[in-house]
Amino acid sequence: MNKASELNGKSIEELQGELVDLKKEQFNLRFQKATNQLDNTSRVRQVRRGIARIQTIVNAKRANAASKDKG
Repeated sequence: MNKASELNGKSIEELQGELVDLKKEQFNLRFQKATNQLDNTSRVRQVRRGIARIQTIVNAKRANAASKDKG
């Protein structure tokens, strides 16, 4: 899983791409859980937190860009 410091160096477009990948993985993990095929249950938590981490950084970058536009 990527650290926040690694994610800060990426553009919003790159982060959106990673977000899509994590959401696909989250869907697949939920599907595996529903069919009792999920082996690594801790991965669900890791993916969920990774999604939250990326969304937080994207929102911060957008807020920073918006504040620069105003002033």
